[in-house]
Amino acid sequence: MNEMTIRGKLPSAEEITLIKKFLDDTTLFLGPDPEIMQNHDIMPRTAIEDAAIAQVSDAHTVAKIRDRIQAGCDEGYEMVEQMGAAPGAKWGDVITGVYSASGDLAIASAGGVLIFSALVHHPIKFIIKNWMNDPTVGVKEGDGFIHNDSRYGNVHNTDQSMIIPIFHKGKLVCWVASTVHEGENGAIEPGGMPSMAESPSDEGLKMSPFKVVENYQIKRDILTFLQNSVREPKLQYEDMKVKLFACLRIKQRIEETLNSDGPEALMATLRLTMENVRAEVKRRISEWPDMTVRTYIIQDSTLRENCVVKINCKLTKTGDRLIFDFRGSSPEFTNRATNTIVAGLKGMLAQVFLCYVWPDLPRGQAAFAPIEVITDPHSIVNCSYDAPNSQSLMSIFTGFTAGQHAVAKFLYSCPEKFTKVHAPTFNMINTFIWGGVSQHGETLGNLCADLNGMGAGATANRDGEHALAPIFATMADIGEQELNEEEVPFLQLVSKKMTRDAIAPGKYRGGQGYTMMVATKDSEQWGFMTTAQGAKIPPIQGLFGGYACGTYPLSKVKNVDVYDVLMNQPEKFRHSIEEIMNEQPFEEASYSTHHMGMGFEISKRGELFMISQGAGAGYGDLLERDPVSVIKDIEEGLMSPEVAARLYKVVFDPKTLAIDFDATEAARAAERQARIARSVPYAEFIKGWNQPKPPAHLQYFGCWGDDVGTLYMGSADVTRRGDQPRPNYMMHPKDVRIAELEARLEAVGAMGNEKK
Repeated sequence: MNEMTIRGKLPSAEEITLIKKFLDDTTLFLGPDPEIMQNHDIMPRTAIEDAAIAQVSDAHTVAKIRDRIQAGCDEGYEMVEQMGAAPGAKWGDVITGVYSASGDLAIASAGGVLIFSALVHHPIKFIIKNWMNDPTVGVKEGDGFIHNDSRYGNVHNTDQSMIIPIFHKGKLVCWVASTVHEGENGAIEPGGMPSMAESPSDEGLKMSPFKVVENYQIKRDILTFLQNSVREPKLQYEDMKVKLFACLRIKQRIEETLNSDGPEALMATLRLTMENVRAEVKRRISEWPDMTVRTYIIQDSTLRENCVVKINCKLTKTGDRLIFDFRGSSPEFTNRATNTIVAGLKGMLAQVFLCYVWPDLPRGQAAFAPIEVITDPHSIVNCSYDAPNSQSLMSIFTGFTAGQHAVAKFLYSCPEKFTKVHAPTFNMINTFIWGGVSQHGETLGNLCADLNGMGAGATANRDGEHALAPIFATMADIGEQELNEEEVPFLQLVSKKMTRDAIAPGKYRGGQGYTMMVATKDSEQWGFMTTAQGAKIPPIQGLFGGYACGTYPLSKVKNVDVYDVLMNQPEKFRHSIEEIMNEQPFEEASYSTHHMGMGFEISKRGELFMISQGAGAGYGDLLERDPVSVIKDIEEGLMSPEVAARLYKVVFDPKTLAIDFDATEAARAAERQARIARSVPYAEFIKGWNQPKPPAHLQYFGCWGDDVGTLYMGSADVTRRGDQPRPNYMMHPKDVRIAELEARLEAVGAMGNEKK
C-alpha cells in the first residue's frame, strides 16, 4: 500500500477491503490481545442496553432480578463445591458468575475466589472479538468454551474456566462462567504450580479460549486431547462436567427470569448493576481524604534462590480518582515463575475492596472498574507474555498486601468510617503440593487445602482471627485432611496445631497460623514441593506500631521412619516443629531447615516435612496491649512466657501467671524511656539510614528509595530504566552450586601448589 501511495496512486476502497480481508484471513497467530488484557473497566453501554433500560429501570424490579441471579450464582457455586473432584473445588477455590452480552462480569457468587471478578471477562471478550463471527468457530446456543491461560485472562494455569453463551430467541443476552482451581495441568512438576518453570512451555496446558462443548455436550475428541495432556485424566473429565452443569443450572435460573420478566429486564439489570456499583465506588472514593501513601513489600525468594525482591506501591487519591502506582517494583524474572500478568494484580486488588473494604457491594467487575493501576512494562507485576507466571501468586499476594497496607491508612484518615481499619492478613500459601503414584496405583498431582488457613490481621479494636481464610477466598474452607488421606499415600501427622511464638504482636495481635507435618506412608513414588516465601523476610507489614509476623522456614527430618517410631517408641514423637528441631528426638536422623521454595522432591517412607502457616499482622503499639490478653495468649499456647514478657513488658508469676499490674506499668514506663534514649532526630536518622545504592553483597531487585525510574537487577551495578525493558535471567541453582564447588577445588589446588 505504501508503494502504491509513493507512486501517486492511492488504493481504491475495493482494494483496501480486499487487502484487509487478506490480512484478516491470514493471521498467523491470535495471541493475547493487549487491548483486551490491559483494560479492566466495563464496556460502554450498547444501543440494545440503552433500549432495555428505557423499558425497565425500576429499582425494585432490578433488585428482584439481581437477587434471583445472585441466588443462581450461589447455587452453581454450591454445586461445584459439592461435586467437584479437585481439592480446590471441594474447599471453595471456585467462582461462578453472569456476564453481560459484552463480556463484563455483572454478578458473581457471594463465596469463592473473588479475584476472578476482574479476570474472566478477558477471555469472554477474546471470544467475542475473534470467534463470534469466525466461520470455523462461531458462537451459538449450546456451545461451551474452556480456558486456563493467564495471558488471556486468569490467575495461573491451574485455574480452568467453563464459559457458555446464553441466547433468547436467537439473540445473545449474556454469558455464564464457572472457574475452579483444578491443580494438575501437565506442567513440568506435578500439581499445576511448577516453581521450576523457566518458560511458559514448562507450565503445562496453555488453553486460549476454545470451544469444547457443542449442543451442551463435551466433545470427546477435545476431551481426550486434554486428558492426554495431564497426569489426572479422571480429574480433568469430572470437573469439566461439574463446571458445565453448574453453568447450566445458572442458565436455567436466567431462563426463568427471561420467561417471567423478558430479556430487556435481564439486560437492564446486568447493566444497571454494574453502572450503579461503579458510580457508588467513585462516590465512596470521593469521601476519602486527598493524599498519597507510599509502602512496599519484600519478597525474599524466587522459589529457586533467596534474594530481595521489591513490590513498590504508591496510592494516590484526588477527587474521585484512586490510583495504584506500582512503578519501581522489581523487573520481571525472565526464567522464573514468580511473575504475574497485570490482570492478576488487578484481580487481587479487587479482592482488597470486595472483601475487606466494601463487602456490601454486589460481587462483580464494576467494584474495581474505576480504580486506576500504573506499572512498569516487563516488571514482576506486569510481565511479558514470554515470561513464566505459574507462581504468580508470589507477586499478586504481595501486591495485595501493599494495597491493603496503603488502603488501611486512607480508611484510618476518614472522619466517618464504615469499615474497620485492618492490618494486613498473612499472604503466602504455606502448604504442600504433592504428586506421584498413590496407594491405589493412580498418578495424582495437586495440593493440600491448608493454604486456605492464612492468619488474619488485627483490626483497630480486636485481635486477628486464627488461620481463618485466605486472602483470595475469604469464604473458603481449609478442608478435612482425613478425607484426603483416602486418596493420597501420606498422612498429616500434625495438622492445624497453632505454631507457638510465630505470632505478630501489637496492641492487638495478628491471628496465628498452624503447623503441618507430613510423611509419605504407602508409596515409593511420591513427593512434595512447597510454594511460598517468607523464610528470611516477613512478607507483610504491621500497622501503626504493630509488628509483622515471624519468618517461617521449611524443616526436614531425613533418615528416619516416623511410622516405626510411632509403633515402637511413640513417646519419642513431638508435635511441634520447635520441639523436633531443638530436641532432635530421633537418633541417627538428619535435621535441616530451608527457605520455603522447595522444588518437587521424592519422599521416602516416614521422612518428615514440616512447615507453618503464617500469622496476620499486628495493630498498634504492643506496650498498649492489655496484660490480661497477653496472659491469655500464653495459656492458649500462642506464646511462650519468656517471649511474652520480653516483648510486652508484662510482669507475672511464671507458675501461676498472676499479673503484677504495678510492676508491669513500671516496666512499660521504663521501656518508653529507653525508646526515647535510643532515638535520634529524624534528620540525623536519615543521614545514617539512607544509602545511595543497595549493599554490594545483596542480590536486590527493584527501585532503591524514591527513584522509581531506575530498577536494580540483582546488583548495585546492574540497572535498567523502568520504561526500557531488558531480560532479567537468573542462573540455574545447579550451575551456581557447580561454580561454588569449582572455586573451592581451585582454592584447594592453589594451597597444594603453595606447599610444594
